Amino acid sequence: MIRKLALLLLFAIGTLFSHAQNEVDILIIGGGAGGTAAGIQAARMGARVQIIEGTPWLGGMLTSAGVSAIDGNHEMPSGIWGEFQKRLRDHYGGAKALATGWVSHTLFEPSVGNNILQEMADIPNLDIAFKATYTEVVKAGEGWSITYNQNGKSFTTKTNILVDATEIGELLPLVGADFRLGMDAKSDTGEKEAPETANGIVQDLTYVLLLEDVGTKKGRKGLVRKPSNYNPEAYACACKREDGEMFGGVSGCEQMLNYGKLPNNKYMMNWPNCGNDFYLNWPELTATERGQKLQEAKAFTQGFVYYIQNELGFRNLRVAQEFPTEDDFPMIPYDREARRIRGKTFLTVDPLERPYEFNYYRTGIAVGDYPIDHHHDKNPKAPEIEFINIKVPSYNVPLGSLVPETVENFIVAEKNISVSNIVNGATRLQPVVLGIGQAAGALAATAIQRNKKPSEVSIRQVQNALLESQAYVMPFYDVKKEDSGFASMQRIGATGILKATGIPYKWANQTWFYPERVVSEYEWKMGLLPFYPELKNTPASGAALTLSFVKSVLEKIDSNHATIDFKTNWGPWGVQQEFSETTPLNRRTVSILTDRILHPFAIEIDWNGDIMRN
Repeated sequence: MIRKLALLLLFAIGTLFSHAQNEVDILIIGGGAGGTAAGIQAARMGARVQIIEGTPWLGGMLTSAGVSAIDGNHEMPSGIWGEFQKRLRDHYGGAKALATGWVSHTLFEPSVGNNILQEMADIPNLDIAFKATYTEVVKAGEGWSITYNQNGKSFTTKTNILVDATEIGELLPLVGADFRLGMDAKSDTGEKEAPETANGIVQDLTYVLLLEDVGTKKGRKGLVRKPSNYNPEAYACACKREDGEMFGGVSGCEQMLNYGKLPNNKYMMNWPNCGNDFYLNWPELTATERGQKLQEAKAFTQGFVYYIQNELGFRNLRVAQEFPTEDDFPMIPYDREARRIRGKTFLTVDPLERPYEFNYYRTGIAVGDYPIDHHHDKNPKAPEIEFINIKVPSYNVPLGSLVPETVENFIVAEKNISVSNIVNGATRLQPVVLGIGQAAGALAATAIQRNKKPSEVSIRQVQNALLESQAYVMPFYDVKKEDSGFASMQRIGATGILKATGIPYKWANQTWFYPERVVSEYEWKMGLLPFYPELKNTPASGAALTLSFVKSVLEKIDSNHATIDFKTNWGPWGVQQEFSETTPLNRRTVSILTDRILHPFAIEIDWNGDIMRN
């Protein structure tokens, strides 16, 4: 009897350890660019966070997929992206040391990127389950219960808020969230560039491979075998590209290879022109079928490398042992597109092109400056759309694109946000996704702090949390976060009281705030009017705004403003212009004064960016 009880006790203990349970505030499935940023931000804000990641690395497309050439945001080092960029520069010895290839100003070895992200994520409140696979996602009261396997054991975590940070929006169908997939119809988005009818076509993916220059080293190590279905014609035009908007002209093979040259003489093979892009219709495949097709994608990349080594003669370029995999391929493919949630906000091309004709910009939480770039060359059935000719300035992503229409306590943090298929060509890039993830973390942590659902949280509170973390909410090219007036200019820009000028420009679009430009009386009054309608009949000319006029307007809004000691506060507020009643005030000064005295950013807005009246 005693032996039987002992066996039962051992069995109970074994069951407990093989199916351990945990409780957190926020659980993130996917430790890619978005998931990692979300976890870091939420944990820094005091929430208890867990990330479940299928690989032993953090960073997703940045690292585990090998796409370690940053696309865009080089002049907008927002929040966690800016921290990551600085750590890369510190590691390699400055910004110039990262400008090794001509596709980007920031190129790095994936293993280095992973190490940096793991250092950034080594903080209190953040637990990461590596090499873990979720097996069940179910609703548990107001929250969620997630079961996952790790090292042959089963675990369960209960969480208040669930975040989908997977590369292809895996959780959306599992939680019952409505989503879009593939190309949208013109009738759905209103985009003149969209096809007449919708289809399920997604962008080509790429299985990246890294090469390294071994010089005159002998032997066969790093030389790939010829794939069984090798066809050199598939890669024949890789070194030739006529002059055009995309990359200009490519005149030779060395120029093609230098496209993704990384530090330490390594080369990222992620080449779109007769290179290793591969169409995979993953939405219609089972997990097993997808796995089989991904092997074909690997073989296609292997064929490209075989072509480089043998047909082109670059036998000095050998496969680098960069990743902890047996075949030296990255752990995951580079998926450029995901299922996209139907959110509180649906971001289409028009608000990107003309933000001030809409109010979504007021709700911005992440910024980007890269053009709309799609990869569809490997699918002949894809409609012909000149995506790169759709011109947009630098832009921001509205918070409502992270929050589903119906499912509560669930948000997204990757390429699965609520945008059109066309807009996804810009929002899918690494720095933007890092920003989206950071915003998801700020949203989830704010909800926990306020004991609210994410759908109930103040947009302005989330934006302020991001600004406190030196993240951009407005895509201002010329407002640097080192400026003591940065947050004020960001906040006043996000109210629309002072509007900026958007410029589509090559491969790094811009929006200029012009901090030193003088503001007119009329410009300031018209900017204030939506928030303070009592100013409707206040005379305002095109003359330069001065402190005298500012005082007269402030007193009309609130008579208590007449007692403000401007001179005493001028320096502490960070105003850099000379104090004078008659000095023409520039946009930086006006932003600081408006922000410090009127606090218009505290006036709540809804998901559409419209002002909420009491």
